[in-house]
Amino acid sequence: MPGQVHKHHRIARVLADEIRAGVHADGSRLPGEHALRERFGVSRTTLRQALQVLGEEGLIATHAGIGSFVTFDGTPLDNRLGWTRALAAQGSELTTEILRFEEVADPELAARLALASDAFLALDRVRRLPDGRGVSLERSRVPVTEGLAGLPARGLDGGSLSRALIAAGRVSDSGEGVVSVRGLEEAEAAVLHRSPGESFLRLDQVYRAADGSVVEQVGSLLDPARFELHVRSGNGGRS
Repeated sequence: MPGQVHKHHRIARVLADEIRAGVHADGSRLPGEHALRERFGVSRTTLRQALQVLGEEGLIATHAGIGSFVTFDGTPLDNRLGWTRALAAQGSELTTEILRFEEVADPELAARLALASDAFLALDRVRRLPDGRGVSLERSRVPVTEGLAGLPARGLDGGSLSRALIAAGRVSDSGEGVVSVRGLEEAEAAVLHRSPGESFLRLDQVYRAADGSVVEQVGSLLDPARFELHVRSGNGGRS
């Protein structure tokens, strides 16, 4: 694994230097995945790790041919890169409060995701307006792998779970989700400083690696006055 991490960071540095030097002009597309894999002689997973590093640095954005994305006050948020970073980049008035970050056992979730182990990293976060009202409550559950064991004790680099996943070689290749609307339960309302029964969007997503293994399961409650879910279809590419 250390070799893979080194390799994808090396590729990211090469492409980042080329982007900054104007080889890949702002707004233009990078070569396709096949061409980049041939050029660097790496696997699909390693290349996608490199591209996610470039995304973390704000040098590229990825657009799937068919997919969905969440916006906060009209600004797109990419959950794969971390909403904390996306909100900070737009100068959002929101603050992020970590409610829980620990290793837990969740046999029910493990059975639902068809996992052999019930060990997960549990990260719960609430985003608040200056008046203290919460606009989102996110519960992330990450299967514990060798590179992620003990992460709560080590802490998150810059508050980014996505960055920690990339460093551990856990890169999302695909995702699926379900959206619904429901009233807040009493415990949720108390955390969000809202009224029980108030309608919130519920977004449940599962992200998987290229080999089909589960990278992360995320359940989010979103204030519909501030968040929207957009669905996009058609041909897409990297820019």
